[in-house]
Amino acid sequence: MKVKQGDMVEVIYGKDIGKRGKILNVDRDEERVLVEDVNIVHRHMRPTQDMSQGGIIENEAPVHVSNVMLVCPSCDQKSRVGYQFTDSGDKVRYCKKCDEIVD
Repeated sequence: MKVKQGDMVEVIYGKDIGKRGKILNVDRDEERVLVEDVNIVHRHMRPTQDMSQGGIIENEAPVHVSNVMLVCPSCDQKSRVGYQFTDSGDKVRYCKKCDEIVD
């Protein structure tokens, strides 16, 4: 998976196309990411002892990783991600538009 928790991504497909947000959580088994303020769903909750008031709760739902693209911090555009090896032998991600290292 080419995105990590804390990356800025842009939605490229779905009802929230064009929205940007930070990745809050990554589920590698299901290949889904949780992006802040993207894919908001409404849940109708009844009052319980734990939660004194019921009502409609808004939460973010996970989005498939193929529907988001990484936003490069240097060029501020959505771009594909590649991998390079540095001189010290570390594997790092880089932006394919501006050839800058993302990590």
